[in-house]
This record gives sequence, C-alpha cells and structure tokens, in this order.
Amino acid sequence: MEVVDFIGQYGAWSWIVAGLILFALELMVPGGFLLWLGISGIVTGVIVMVQPMDWPWQWLVFGVLGLVSISLWVRFNRNRHQNSDRPYLNRRAERFVGHEGVLEEPLMNGYGRLALGDTVWRISGPNLPIGTRVRIVGSEGAVLKVEPI
Repeated sequence: MEVVDFIGQYGAWSWIVAGLILFALELMVPGGFLLWLGISGIVTGVIVMVQPMDWPWQWLVFGVLGLVSISLWVRFNRNRHQNSDRPYLNRRAERFVGHEGVLEEPLMNGYGRLALGDTVWRISGPNLPIGTRVRIVGSEGAVLKVEPI
C-alpha cells in the first residue's frame, strides 16, 4: 500500500515522475512499450492536476491511456512498410537471381557447384557439362536453381 500512499500524498507529481522513470527505462530496455506507458503516466499526471480525482480513478485513467496508446502504436507500426537500402541483406541467394555464370564442374544428378564472386554456391538444375553458360532463376534455401542459356 506504499504506492497508494505515495500517489495520495504527491498526487499528480507522482504520475509525472513515474512517466519520466518509464522514459528512462525505455532508453535502457528499448521496445516501445515503456515509452507509451511513460506518456500515459505524464498525461495522467496532467489530468490529475487539472481535475483532482481519487487514486482508483487515476489508475483507471492510466490503464486506459496505456492500453489505447500501445494498441494504436502497434496498429500503426504493423501497417508501416519500411523500405530498405539493402533489400537482400540477409537473403544472399536471392541477390544472385538473374546473374549468369559458366560451369567449372559438371552439373550431375541435378546438383553441382558454381563460383560467384568469392563464394562457391551449390546449384540445382538439369545435368549439364563443364563450360555451359547458366542463368540463376531462383533459390531454395542456400541452393541456387539454374537453367542453361
């Protein structure tokens, strides 16, 4: 009951301080939720300054503001599409779709190897002899799919 006594004694200032503490915690534990709870705490403090109310109503206002602000943030953030300057950053195999190469080893039993840049990739496709020019048409995991040109 110490929290209730603290809120009762300091009123609106306790909510503002709690909001600032939640802001500071957001800096240490990023994720976005503590930011919105901190804003809810500060807004609750301002509301209590303007319109005094008992502590159960203060908690209700804080809870409603917190739930509404977090749900709006999640909805906005979920629908936001972020364009990247490196769209293939963790999808290296997809980056090579459309590239061409020459087989240095034959493609036998549907599998072989192809050197692209500084990496030797496992490839799949029809059986082909050494020296055949191939085009990469897709990927399946770390295996590049090729077809003869």
